[in-house]
Amino acid sequence: MHSATLAINETLQIRRAAGEKVLHLGFGEAGLPVPAPVAAALSAAAGRNGYGAVVGSSEAREAAAGWFARRGVETRAEQVLFGPGSKALLFALLAALPGDVVLPCPAWVSYAAQAALAGKKTIGVPIPAQAGGVPDPALLEQALRDARAAGAHPGVLVLTVPDNPTGTIARDEHLREVCEIADRNGLAVVSDEIYAEVCHSGKAPSALGHLPERTIVTSGLSKSMALGGWRIGFARVPSGPWGDRLMQDLVGVASEVWSSLAAPMQAAATHILQDPPEVLAHVNAARRLHATVATAVHSAFTAAGAVCRRPEAGFYLYPDFEPVRPLLAARGIDTGAALAAALLEEHGVGVLAGEAFGDTADGLRARVATSLLYGDSETERWEALRSDDPLALPWIAASLDHLRTALGALTAQG
Repeated sequence: MHSATLAINETLQIRRAAGEKVLHLGFGEAGLPVPAPVAAALSAAAGRNGYGAVVGSSEAREAAAGWFARRGVETRAEQVLFGPGSKALLFALLAALPGDVVLPCPAWVSYAAQAALAGKKTIGVPIPAQAGGVPDPALLEQALRDARAAGAHPGVLVLTVPDNPTGTIARDEHLREVCEIADRNGLAVVSDEIYAEVCHSGKAPSALGHLPERTIVTSGLSKSMALGGWRIGFARVPSGPWGDRLMQDLVGVASEVWSSLAAPMQAAATHILQDPPEVLAHVNAARRLHATVATAVHSAFTAAGAVCRRPEAGFYLYPDFEPVRPLLAARGIDTGAALAAALLEEHGVGVLAGEAFGDTADGLRARVATSLLYGDSETERWEALRSDDPLALPWIAASLDHLRTALGALTAQG
């Protein structure tokens, strides 16, 4: 089945190409330009056309180890594996680790799809009220018992901190509790931390702080540096015998599927992961822009009657229109899919129904991505990134007006 996020992106691009006025809130692309020094690092490596080591070059692995260490996680280069995006590494982990997959609900669309491709069952556990990305600790242990009673074999717990689709950051006490439960139940933890560099303020907690010996971290440069099309991902496995065996298994999968990350991309990663000043400044500017626009979009949804967790990282929101269900029902809208269809067909606003993220079909929820509001051209995106008041830029202001008008019409009293 086609990935729901990729499918909606292609659908909206086709509509735009046909001349339709479409507000693209359906796809989690970071929507920012490439800094010149980063582009230069890639260009300088264009002649590196030979196959490299499956795990990545020694330079790239050393740079990643230093990157982790500067963030408080001591890491040896031998613990790092590079791949063509974190998505490929996540699939390799789900294929290599034994047991079925435990997911917070809602969760990013690809986890369940990858588990199915790997022949594993998924066990969904609702998220706590405060933030997404982790299962509710109060529900997790019973869910594991119920899954085993139904014939499943839970073995892998996937966490997303910060979270996609809710745009929130799991509370450290919840992380601690779910890690304790994972430890008691012999689960490996896969911690997807690709949004950790774009927290709107402060720093996200990590499962490494609670279960370091069985936690694998995946990350990449598609969100913090807006390099999704370059497909640069990396994973950190634990030190010790368990981690060493897992690394061997991951190398086995990688060697048969992607051979190695493209050498020019490894050179670009080496440059970026050394944290040069221009890269840190670029990420800081991106963080401010993401926070400003996501907060404005959050206000538009809550003003229309939806309830929504306040965005804390990245560029996502997860509004729930349950408070205005009677108004929507009068228009024949009683599911998330119907909500998304009405927004697109009647108002030119593209969002992705919560059902794509494992949510219930009758929930009036949707994932909203705000990062493609920054501009349609590189010039506009640079201006948005550098602006002290991006909401005043004509193209962002017009998009916000479009959204407010659409939501107002959708939820207006009959």
